[in-house]
Amino acid sequence: MKRPPVRAIVAMMVVLLAGTAYVTRDQWEPLLGLSPDDNRYLGYVEGETSLIAPPSAGRLIERPVNRGDRVKKGDRLFVIDPVVAKAEVARSEAALAEAKARYENLLTGKRQEELDVIRSQQRETEAALVMAETELKRQSDLVARGYGTRQAYEQSESQARQLRSRLASLAAQERVANLAARPDEIDAARALVVQGEANLDQARKKLEDLMPVAPEDALVENTFFNVGEWVPAGTAVLSLLPPQRVKLRFFVPEEDIAKAKPGDTVSFACDTCPPGLTASIIYISPRAEFTPPVIYSQSARTKLVFLVEARPDAPTTALPPGLPVSVAPLAK
Repeated sequence: MKRPPVRAIVAMMVVLLAGTAYVTRDQWEPLLGLSPDDNRYLGYVEGETSLIAPPSAGRLIERPVNRGDRVKKGDRLFVIDPVVAKAEVARSEAALAEAKARYENLLTGKRQEELDVIRSQQRETEAALVMAETELKRQSDLVARGYGTRQAYEQSESQARQLRSRLASLAAQERVANLAARPDEIDAARALVVQGEANLDQARKKLEDLMPVAPEDALVENTFFNVGEWVPAGTAVLSLLPPQRVKLRFFVPEEDIAKAKPGDTVSFACDTCPPGLTASIIYISPRAEFTPPVIYSQSARTKLVFLVEARPDAPTTALPPGLPVSVAPLAK
């Protein structure tokens, strides 16, 4: 069998190369690992987690939630040993009760029993004064007739004067006994009550912080300590991911960034996601950057892009952080 001449082989290769020029982009891009939808913007899901940490160090004695659980607002998350905090609350409550008792005591007069003693002394003095005045009158008549002595008259007069002064003193004591304390003393006692209330509020807040509850409905994204372990102050015990804290981060080429505006709605898709998902743009980066390495796109790897963030219009934690998404091109 005769081999074809070299010229014929060269001619056939030229024909094949020329034919490839008419192959459409959709036919040869998949061969290079590209996608016909490379005009969509690529990105991923990011979650803004809330780190829940105690303000004081202590031993973790309870953690009723686990990684992956969903909690409702008000659900108990964990408990740090509260023995010391409870004792401080009890001490503050006792100190406040003492301060209130002192304050209320200053607002009132003496006790009824003390008032009864003063009034009894008044009646006794009044009776003695009646007798003294009678004796004074008798001595006055005797002196006028020349039968009495001046000394006896003066003694009777002095006795009556002393009893009148004693009666006036007891009347003043009764008035004072019905009065409250001096204004300065009352103000000082009121300040101690306010101070005690503040101390009690502070102690109760410390106790509350050792037993935090979920601030909102959320997913327990991660836990960092187990029951029995020592938790340093300010160190997160677990992290929460509320549905409304999920957002998209995608990258828009520089030629399209002028179309993006905060508040605009974009459509996006992801694997296993239902159709028709939308999100609202909440942030547009003012600086351009090269496509990050986390975005695997052969055709976009050298383009300048701008980071854009969007919040899904239907909040859901079904979009786990790190999930790749593709966003439809922005409208003109």
